[in-house]
Amino acid sequence: MKIAVRKRRAPSIIIVSLVDILTILLIFFVVSTTFKKDQPEVQINLPESKTAANAAAEFEHAVVSVSVDDEIRLDGQVVSAEELELLVKNLPPSRKSALALQADKKA
Repeated sequence: MKIAVRKRRAPSIIIVSLVDILTILLIFFVVSTTFKKDQPEVQINLPESKTAANAAAEFEHAVVSVSVDDEIRLDGQVVSAEELELLVKNLPPSRKSALALQADKKA
């Protein structure tokens, strides 16, 4: 008894249709990402206040700086620790309430 052996055909992939689909997908993603940039992600309508007062400007506060070699400065002028206490006490109330400290990491 003779058994017939069939030859297996090598699988073939049709590349033309894959190229068409990939081209369409590429065009879709390019077009959809360009439209997304024009629209804000979240739209927020903030309430407006009629009674709010303007905050003090940033330059109105006093700045105390301490450098690495323990040099103390008040608004850029070198002062000693004793002078600093007197100068801070003599500041106007608006500047005294907004006193900022800039210190070096190693000070």
